[in-house]
Amino acid sequence: MTIEDDEEAGGGPLIQFVTFILMDEVYGINVMQVQEVLRITEIAPVPGAPSYVLGIINLRGNVVTVIDTRTRFGLPTKEVDDASRIIVIESEKQVVGILVDAVAEV
Repeated sequence: MTIEDDEEAGGGPLIQFVTFILMDEVYGINVMQVQEVLRITEIAPVPGAPSYVLGIINLRGNVVTVIDTRTRFGLPTKEVDDASRIIVIESEKQVVGILVDAVAEV
């Protein structure tokens, strides 16, 4: 998804988003923050972590914390299925994975 704000007219920059679905709503993350989109892989639980932290994954030798976006936002939980994805993002110099229902568009 792309938002154009007068780029052709010499205005501001073109912003692109990775769009994802969460409870039948579409959300977007600036593509510049997204490192990659993963199919669900084995997630190791972290004892004592907050309820919204599903656990950690090994991403090419790097440990990445995976957050259950539904739990974090107080939404009803949903079983992981074939459409579920982990979007790996960099936020405030930290790499985090967020579990979403599906990725709509990259």
